Amino acid sequence: MTTYPSVALAADRARRESLFLALLLDREPDLAQAFASGTLPPMDGLTTDAPDDSVARSLRLARRRLALRVAIGDLAGIDDLSTVTHALSDFADHALDTAIRTAIVERTPDAAPMGFAAIALGKQGSRELNYSSDIDPILIFDPETLPCRRGEAPETAAVRIARRVVELLQTRDGDGYVLRVDLRLRPSPEVTPIALSVDAAISYYESLALPWERAAFIRARAAAGDRVLGDRFLAAIAPFIWRRALDFGAIGEIRGISRRIRDHYSQGQAFGPGFDLKRGRGGIREVEFFAQIHQLIHGGRDPALRVPATRDALAALAAAGWVDPAEAEALSAAYTLFRTIEHRVQMIEDRQTHQLPSGPALDGLARLHGMADGAALLTVLQPHVAATAHAYDGLDPDTDGALSFDGTAMAAQLAEAGFGDTTTAVQRIEQWRSGSYPALRSPAARAALEAVLPALITALGRSPDPHGAIIRLDRMLGRLTSAVNFFRLLEARPALARLLGLILSHAVTLAEDLAGRPELFDGLIDSSALDPVGDVAALMREMQGGPDYQAVLDHVRRVVGEKRFALGTQIVAGVSDPLDVSAGYARVAEAAIGVLAHATFAEFMLAHGEVPGSELVILALGRLGGGALTHASDLDLIYLFTGDYLAESNGRKPLGAVLYYNRLAQRLTAALSVPTASGPLYEIDTRLRPSGTQGPLTVSLDGFAQYQREQAWTWEHMALTRARPVYGSSAARGAVQAIIQGVLRGDRPERDILADAREMRREMARHKPPLGPLDAKLLPGGLVDLEFAVHMVQLTQRIGLEPNLKLAIAGLIAAGAAPETIAQAYPVLARLLVTLRLVAPTAEHPGPATQALIAQALRMDDWDHVVASLETTRQNVAAWLATVEGSDG
Repeated sequence: MTTYPSVALAADRARRESLFLALLLDREPDLAQAFASGTLPPMDGLTTDAPDDSVARSLRLARRRLALRVAIGDLAGIDDLSTVTHALSDFADHALDTAIRTAIVERTPDAAPMGFAAIALGKQGSRELNYSSDIDPILIFDPETLPCRRGEAPETAAVRIARRVVELLQTRDGDGYVLRVDLRLRPSPEVTPIALSVDAAISYYESLALPWERAAFIRARAAAGDRVLGDRFLAAIAPFIWRRALDFGAIGEIRGISRRIRDHYSQGQAFGPGFDLKRGRGGIREVEFFAQIHQLIHGGRDPALRVPATRDALAALAAAGWVDPAEAEALSAAYTLFRTIEHRVQMIEDRQTHQLPSGPALDGLARLHGMADGAALLTVLQPHVAATAHAYDGLDPDTDGALSFDGTAMAAQLAEAGFGDTTTAVQRIEQWRSGSYPALRSPAARAALEAVLPALITALGRSPDPHGAIIRLDRMLGRLTSAVNFFRLLEARPALARLLGLILSHAVTLAEDLAGRPELFDGLIDSSALDPVGDVAALMREMQGGPDYQAVLDHVRRVVGEKRFALGTQIVAGVSDPLDVSAGYARVAEAAIGVLAHATFAEFMLAHGEVPGSELVILALGRLGGGALTHASDLDLIYLFTGDYLAESNGRKPLGAVLYYNRLAQRLTAALSVPTASGPLYEIDTRLRPSGTQGPLTVSLDGFAQYQREQAWTWEHMALTRARPVYGSSAARGAVQAIIQGVLRGDRPERDILADAREMRREMARHKPPLGPLDAKLLPGGLVDLEFAVHMVQLTQRIGLEPNLKLAIAGLIAAGAAPETIAQAYPVLARLLVTLRLVAPTAEHPGPATQALIAQALRMDDWDHVVASLETTRQNVAAWLATVEGSDG
């Protein structure tokens, strides 16, 4: 066996500086002898069970030997903090499990020990148990499986079992005790029995639990007894702990706990002798709360953050980008040091204390740790305490500088914040404070408003248009049914107030979305919200999930709403190119189609089966076909199906193929367009299908091919230039694409394409005039004219046959079929269209602040450059369109 000189030195220090460890060394001579020789026995060989020992005595002796072994391994520097806390926690699990089984078997010897479980909370739950800690389990039972005596109610049996468990663990005699047990973390401990039925416990956590209890359950674990029952209970209450849209009141509650702890233990706040390592400012509790607050905010969306141990949580938060890695590393180092010294404090007398001693006792503690004196120990601790306090204080911004209730004083504060029109702002704020709107009538809502007002006014005052921002915020608050969580989110994440100011200053469309669905703002708490959205496959994975069809519909709407809102915010915040955002909008829509088509088909199959040898194919046209949507785009779709149109489905309610796919398409259209409680999705336009509104909603692939080759008109072939299959197997998509390419390359009726196109453009101009002087789509020389010119050349010359307009134009220029001046036409017009749909949907000239935003989005120096570029681009497009229309094809 390996020997370590440090082990003998540690045992010597323990005997000199710790009354408790000296006693254990005397009572465990075999271990003392091993330590003196530098040997550290394995922890799994410490039990002393004997045939004549009671269960309680065996556990007490095992605990005594473990306490001595752990202490010496710790003091010798052989066992790190994780090894120490895991050993203590695993023993607590074993002791608790043994006590439960013993209590059940003593009462019902012939019954299996089941139906009773202990849920470990706190440090036992995270396997971080203190050296001299008590345990804080919640005891639950299942009335259906708990062993009971004849005529005994399960509730009575459970309480008696629980009392016996506590007795076995914490009764003290000459051999010491096993564990102190604290059952006060159970629901409503002042009125509830010490063991709760599993259904009653689930009901409590689903409906009545307090916010701080969510944080407690981050570290919950089925530790002993019937672990299957314990795991079932934890799975049932998981939505209570990990909420996707968090009530930020929980964060305020946790911070309130911390402040109350600081106040209550004020004598342990000043760093130095007597400092409370656990509750003091900058101590253990603040490291734990720092991690738990971030876990509560982000863990509902990111399961990787749902780790119980504090240092593991900090590492996960840093890896996910929620916490600065250097800050997480500093907090983890501080936590390791604090817990190590805390163990030294508890080793001296085996007391559950966290406070540094004073006077000579502090020097003794330092020597136990292997340092010269107390001053040296304080020198090591001080920078870690300061760093922890600084990090935790950053979560709780200063709430001074409250907005005055006096109108004159408030106006001065608003002017200083950046408001020009203070009169309007004062009026709106006074209206909010009076509770004029339903969302602000409750005391909780007004309290939340007051808490966030200073930071909110600062953010709005610094926004490009404070007056417009506060007017739009007022409209939004007037439409909300509840504002409490919205304000608490802003309070918990002050940086989001700046984004809100930008949205309210510029983006009427986003402000309207937010007024109808304030939970959209929750999505911006994710650090990735302002990054480009993933590819279609990744988005589909994110949209999948839900126990039933309705849940899938709601989940897709939530994800799509958040993604579209975040994409729009990227433009407003100036972090993304509108062309990239436009492509992101299209990927989100394509993913939604894929997930909902799959879910709708699965639901439809339950009654009607499937049509053998056949499948649904969805063809996207227009902007979706080209992979470039705006925030408000509808989706142009054609539903096709492969196989024999005379076939029949094989379900319990069989349908002919045509009727089958028509009904399936109707359901899918509804899934994509009908609003639910989670909001709307897309407007669906199916008028581009063969024969338009006069034809069936779906058509067979053969019928589609025949129609396009023999009957379709020029405008339908122009639409086909931007067609792209977005749903169906690879083989089916390939078959559709082959038909489209064949038609575009000439397998179609002879038409006077140029004459037809000129008439179509004139007709469109008559019925759809430009909205305003900035309508990049409908103005002469705008995006529609550019599309017409491209499609006419594509159809007449049969080149550049790409659904993506940017790629198609590049192909035409490369073939000499379009002038070089057109290369920049699409980026200018498309960026302007995508941006204006958010910030100036009426296409009128916006205010100066929004003009600057549009210039930035278009990558231009100023507004004059934007206007001049639009005019030049329109002239170039108009000139090319005239050339194309005048050609003979």
